[in-house]
Amino acid sequence: MKYRSKIEVKLKPGYLDPEGESVKKALKLLGYGVESAGVSKVYEVEFEAKSPGEARRLTDEMCRKLLVNPVKDDYKFVVEKVQ
Repeated sequence: MKYRSKIEVKLKPGYLDPEGESVKKALKLLGYGVESAGVSKVYEVEFEAKSPGEARRLTDEMCRKLLVNPVKDDYKFVVEKVQ
């Protein structure tokens, strides 16, 4: 069966987010009352797995092996079956 995972990776609290700070400053210059802004990455991955449980396990494995730096990043994901 084919599955699609959407994985969101963002910095843990306490880590500097220079891109988010740039967005916040730019929005303030445009007149928006923005107090904070953060930037995250979203990955979409399609792959084969035998079951929803295996798809979740494989997604978590992809995150830990390549997509996420566990020292500075938090992540969450959603797995869905592709029709």
